[in-house]
Amino acid sequence: MCGIVGYIGRRKAYPILIKGLHRLEYRGYDSAGVALINEQGKLNVYKANGKVSQLEAYAADKDTGGTIGIAHTRWATHGEPNAVNAHPHYSESERLAIIHNGIIENYAVLKAGLTKEGYTFKSDTDTEVLVQLIEYTQVNRHVDLKTAVQLALQQVIGAYAIAVLDKEHPDTLIAARKGSPLVVGIGNEEYFLASDATPIVEYTDQVIYIEDEEVVCIQIKNEKLKIKNSSSPIEITTINNVTKTPEIKRLELSLSQLEKGGYPHFMLKEIFEQPRTLTDSMRGRVNVRQDNIALSGFIDNKDRFLNAKRIIITACGTSWHAGLIAMYAIEEFAQIPVEVEYSSEFRYRKPVINKDDVVIAISQSGETADTLAAIQLAKEKGAFIFSICNVVGASIPRVSDSGCYTHVGPEIGVASTKAFTAQVMALTMLALCIGKEKGTISQVQYLSVVQELGQIPAKIERVLGQDKLISDFAKIFSYAQNFIYLGRGYNFPVALEGALKLKEISYIHAEGYPAAEMKHGPIALISQEMPVVVVAPHCGTYEKIVSNIQEIKARKGRVIAVVTEGDELVSKIADYCIEVPETVECLTPLLTVIPLQLLAYHIAVIKGCDVDQPRNLAKSVTVE
Repeated sequence: MCGIVGYIGRRKAYPILIKGLHRLEYRGYDSAGVALINEQGKLNVYKANGKVSQLEAYAADKDTGGTIGIAHTRWATHGEPNAVNAHPHYSESERLAIIHNGIIENYAVLKAGLTKEGYTFKSDTDTEVLVQLIEYTQVNRHVDLKTAVQLALQQVIGAYAIAVLDKEHPDTLIAARKGSPLVVGIGNEEYFLASDATPIVEYTDQVIYIEDEEVVCIQIKNEKLKIKNSSSPIEITTINNVTKTPEIKRLELSLSQLEKGGYPHFMLKEIFEQPRTLTDSMRGRVNVRQDNIALSGFIDNKDRFLNAKRIIITACGTSWHAGLIAMYAIEEFAQIPVEVEYSSEFRYRKPVINKDDVVIAISQSGETADTLAAIQLAKEKGAFIFSICNVVGASIPRVSDSGCYTHVGPEIGVASTKAFTAQVMALTMLALCIGKEKGTISQVQYLSVVQELGQIPAKIERVLGQDKLISDFAKIFSYAQNFIYLGRGYNFPVALEGALKLKEISYIHAEGYPAAEMKHGPIALISQEMPVVVVAPHCGTYEKIVSNIQEIKARKGRVIAVVTEGDELVSKIADYCIEVPETVECLTPLLTVIPLQLLAYHIAVIKGCDVDQPRNLAKSVTVE
């Protein structure tokens, strides 16, 4: 969840590190810090509570010299958010400095042992325990920094991505990971370290994705970028000192994708990008002229899907909502039972998993800790793992047997928008592929949906054309302290997603329900002060949801309805209507969710909230 940046090379490190921290702000954080070894060999650590800009202000009159350094944005786990608990952390002698993402689960035991050895602790963090353990190992075992890191990590239980500096060796940067992402960028006589590729893309498109329990040693000697007794400046080993051969990959990411492009917020930009991103997601997969869908991840593993007795979908947050929509589509088209599981619960409840099960993991980042743990559990039991992810080279697709990338580009706004619609698109395409191969979907229905897929981007453009109308509605309802969102069938998960978006960025309490469940409790909340958003396209259970709206109006509730263009019934009952173009029922979520994204965005802006970086949230949840 936190952000890591590191640099070693010929340039001044501080500006590169600070720019990298700004690029990682979207991940969510509460404090920031930087460690640098200057030309005189002094290890300087500067930290500040709050935004990266506050760190810059604090360091403005400090010594920020040096061509090697590490930097961090912290999302608090152990210890409250403050400058003391912020990273980097010194070791006891202030010889070492460390930054760390993840959680050291046995930190209390390690801390007790180190305390007996005379070590003292300044912070409440598990991270300080780790740097003290590394120094203790280095001193008492009389080993170099890399070996000390390896030996210390053998004693650690938990997840980590770390970077360590030693002022006695200002030519060396050590990093390691387990369960938390880490990437090394290879530049022109310089090297970069980061949690993801966003801080690196400006400088290089050549990267190495570090695997679990690997330790990276980057060492520069004098004017030649060479490791002592080695022909390469980068050495990768396991924590057990097994040498690994790094695989260099090319980044498919551009600097322009990380800019706002004239929009006031990344979230609004990403909402408006959806016609293009869905086109990109379908490119090479949906052939409307030939009425065909081709997903290589399905084609190469066709038998596993066709022989599946059950499909389990595991995900968190917005991705879980996409999984619910997929459940409707897969059961309708492929006639395979589907269970949708919260990854955080699935991994702990001793689930019954069989070898003929297919487990689909959904994660925008591909690094969601609970989802990663869930699929590792399922894989151990012999299930086939298929992942839907956006970030190429992330941990979840690497662990999976097969999968499908959504190809929507980086999503910077913490509240997911374009990633959600791309996940729904990918899962719908998968459901259609399985159904066609099994013969459980008619050719007429299959062709109808394939043809309609090609029309979805243009229809989203039409919905986006109502942005001003939705902005005006937002002004009316920004007073509210509570919202209810209702939907049925394919649009029940859309109601959940709409409520989540509002909660995430405006801090208004909102709940989503199946519309028919309103009578089983939530109807007690209906009043003139409680806005109700009803997702009511003209398909499926339309008549039923009309009745639900009438029940709300009978109790003086105020209704904002998302309806199909030309709707004549709901439009007469609801207080406010937002129209979406007509489409086949299984694709309605791709259209009906757009007004809810815009409504949440505009309400949050009116309330003065930090839309792109909501409080307490992180983009990529890489800790439990």
